[in-house]
Amino acid sequence: MNATRTNSSWWWPPLIAGAGLLALWYAVIAIFKIPTFLLPMPHEVLAAVWRERASLFPAALHTGGSALVGFATAVVGGALVALLLASSRWLKAALYPWVLVVQMIPVVVLVPIFVIWFHAGLRSITAIAFMISFFPVVASTTMGLISTDRGLLELFTILEATKAQEIFRLRLPYALPYFLSGVKIAATLAPIGAISGEFLAGTTPDSLGYLLLIYRSDPGKMPEVFAIALVACLLGFVFVGAVRWLSWALLHQWHESEQSGE
Repeated sequence: MNATRTNSSWWWPPLIAGAGLLALWYAVIAIFKIPTFLLPMPHEVLAAVWRERASLFPAALHTGGSALVGFATAVVGGALVALLLASSRWLKAALYPWVLVVQMIPVVVLVPIFVIWFHAGLRSITAIAFMISFFPVVASTTMGLISTDRGLLELFTILEATKAQEIFRLRLPYALPYFLSGVKIAATLAPIGAISGEFLAGTTPDSLGYLLLIYRSDPGKMPEVFAIALVACLLGFVFVGAVRWLSWALLHQWHESEQSGE
């Protein structure tokens, strides 16, 4: 009984909140008489998704592919850089501040740079998705690697463990929850980076960013613009849901973050 209540209670609050937001959306449009070309009604957005499904869903697959390549390379590259930074205090002190500095560069500045470097198209868009996803992985994983319990480190020293044993048998398992937290953030950002690159570069056909360029030029296409936003949210949910499942699979048997049932 308690297990059933625990398993079913998590999805009621989001449903109730979502219904309330939809009601508020309708109420705001009705009270202030907002025209469709400024803010379409929810059912108009859903109708636009269905009407444009032949364009939207292939575009979502195209954008998702670009985001996935950038995301995967960011996860691998971020983990390797974090290992490098955590391997030496001097390296961390010398390089980590610069990692944070580069992270602060706005995407709108990176887009023209990458277009010049890699030319317009898939490579520059993938590079943008990589850059926006890379730094959360580096920051979270580095924090996990350098936050390993000091008592356990001293125990490994007493047992005369090698540096490789310390890294692979202690530091990496200890940092795994931190790493996965960074990957979750990266999974949220990767589709955003891909769509931003497509929109700002404006040269990749059959993508969500390209469709956004087309729809925004027509004031009567505001429901289609919101439809792209909805499909982009669904794409983000796919990324985050996959990482969330991976986190549960790796941690639920031993780490409290996946055992609390929250």
